[in-house]
Amino acid sequence: MAIEVVRIGQRLVRDDRVTTHVALVSRSFGARRIYMTEVNPEIKDTIQKINSTWGGDFEVVFVDNSQSIIKRRKKEGFKVVHLSMYGQSINCIQGDIQAESDLLIIVGARKVPREIYELADYNVGVGGQPHSEISALAVLLDRIQDGRQFDLEFPNAKQRIIPAKSGKNVQLR
Repeated sequence: MAIEVVRIGQRLVRDDRVTTHVALVSRSFGARRIYMTEVNPEIKDTIQKINSTWGGDFEVVFVDNSQSIIKRRKKEGFKVVHLSMYGQSINCIQGDIQAESDLLIIVGARKVPREIYELADYNVGVGGQPHSEISALAVLLDRIQDGRQFDLEFPNAKQRIIPAKSGKNVQLR
């Protein structure tokens, strides 16, 4: 399954850390790239440093218009999953999403244009209470991959965490 993420919008300065964390979750949970608009270019540098140390080739792509990338990916066969507190419960549609082969996940930062709801094949909610878009993305990615993302090997890693009952165990390669 190919997974890509689109981050729509950002409240300038205030959301730099949140957007970075959306990218980090996307990367560590198996997405291959994130498309972003209105962002601090330092986010791309941060992710490149993470790739250099921890491996992988996750890509940050800056775009002028998120709707054009969504439309393009739909034409290429991706199914669009829009994370929204107001969407269908993930408990009800998780199996349908797992059956798809290529996913483009939309993560908003502020009011999302109505067209996004219409472009989406799935409008998905992960809870009925206000919550972080970071947590919603992590829950969605975990649910659709059944935990397989935790077994991913990141090529060219200089460091790797070895799970341990206590303490920190980092293997240098």
